[in-house]
Amino acid sequence: MTLKVKFCGAAGTVTGSCYWVRFANLQFLVDCGMFQGPKTVKELNYGDFPFDPAQIDFVLLTHAHTDHAGLLPKLTKHGFRGNIYTTAGSRDLLTYMLPDSAHIQEMEVLRLNRRNRQRGRDEVEPIYTGEDVEACLGQIRTVDYEDWCDLKGVRVRFWNAGHILGAASIELEVTHEEGHMERMLFSGDIGPDHKLFHPDPDAPSGLDYLFMESTYGGRVRTDLKPKERRTLLAHEINEALKGDGALVIPAFAVERTQELLLDIAVLLKSGEIPHVPVFLDSPLAIRVTSVFADHADSLEDVDGGGSLFNHSSFHFTETVDESKSIARFRGNMIILAASGMCDAGRIRHHLKEHLWRPQSTVLLVGYQAEGTLGSLLERGKKRIKIQGEEIEVRASIRTIDTYSGHADHNGLLEWAKERLPVRRNIFLCHGSAQSLEAMRVALVETGIPEEQLIVPQLDDDYTLEDGKGVPKLNRVVPRLDPTAVEKPDWHNDLASLSMDLRRKLETAKSDRQRSQLLSRLRDLLQTYQGD
Repeated sequence: MTLKVKFCGAAGTVTGSCYWVRFANLQFLVDCGMFQGPKTVKELNYGDFPFDPAQIDFVLLTHAHTDHAGLLPKLTKHGFRGNIYTTAGSRDLLTYMLPDSAHIQEMEVLRLNRRNRQRGRDEVEPIYTGEDVEACLGQIRTVDYEDWCDLKGVRVRFWNAGHILGAASIELEVTHEEGHMERMLFSGDIGPDHKLFHPDPDAPSGLDYLFMESTYGGRVRTDLKPKERRTLLAHEINEALKGDGALVIPAFAVERTQELLLDIAVLLKSGEIPHVPVFLDSPLAIRVTSVFADHADSLEDVDGGGSLFNHSSFHFTETVDESKSIARFRGNMIILAASGMCDAGRIRHHLKEHLWRPQSTVLLVGYQAEGTLGSLLERGKKRIKIQGEEIEVRASIRTIDTYSGHADHNGLLEWAKERLPVRRNIFLCHGSAQSLEAMRVALVETGIPEEQLIVPQLDDDYTLEDGKGVPKLNRVVPRLDPTAVEKPDWHNDLASLSMDLRRKLETAKSDRQRSQLLSRLRDLLQTYQGD
């Protein structure tokens, strides 16, 4: 019996995690994530799956983050009727995260279709709706960590990955007709050691195939103890609040927000930061915080359970009117809002309100995928566009990475070593080209044969030769050019060009110069024939 794996996402890039596994008469997915980043990449979310959803028997889900679970309702919408197996923590998070995702899509499509009607363009539909989410949630079945599950001839076991609540690495055993068994491990996202809330990541060794994330390949962080991390956060907060300043923190609704709330509460109680209003302006993050409180007994380093997420300075703003009321405050406040990469949600309204203010500070606390607004700010862009409006960046942009939910380069390397021996192949996924290469080189330097390491590209399809040789690559035309995956796309370039053009026009000495510039641009457009 042939074993095949197709890399339908997070191959040569960070987002869209999805493995399509075929064995005997069985087809299943590990993860079904949404693509994030430049518009060219996000357009993959609207296209057809590279498989027939109706033919998928079941899904194994590593964790609830959008880039791993965000397209599950689309899978259901297009004919998937099997079960989705995941942990109870992931199930509880998805109960809030997937409806929120559907709501965001429906609102964005509503605004887009309004513009399309004005421009005479065809209307579009959301990727999925709230009804699709309800059907999808009904397909979830929970499993316990480290308990074997028999699923139609495949044995499955979930291991705590230490990344977020409910996150898992997934071990698989498949047995061929002649009795030969192969063991596979899909890492999911691997958390760092000594992470708040969770034990150190764990998983088995002695595998045939390892599918390993490489998000932070080549990037080394300084590991800080909780008190040291809080001291660093206190410094950033106190600096931001000087001179009646406001601190805006784009925070991922799951885990990152809860870690920040806990640390800010500790700092407030100890008097290390002033008692200023702290707004959590994210309905999803508010609901997710309640999930963490419900799971307090299973979390580490949380004395007092969910009460640490409460403080008299905290204001949870769920409604739109409550969110808008924050604009009445000008300084001496902290705002946490999603999304962490600044590419959707209420954070964009707060950035419009504060990026142009020199006394404001924006603190980035997580990974910023290429092409997102967060990555543009991180790279020091001085002019950006939000919802079509051009904004000059005068606020201070700060970054700290001590809250990352991912193991850094050294942590990934140590995790990989603990999985050895890997008898066949290690597939490096879920990383930028630079991160993947850094991880590959480091593993070779540890003594792993170079030919044992494979870095697949999007839509690469491998036949794993039943232990009889090198995996065979059945390459097809990918849905997206690999060179376009990890860099700003033409949408980013157009936004930058339009801002440059406006600035040139505004600073021109006369209307005659402005007319000459526009005339030259029109001539260039008329003569351009393309490649």
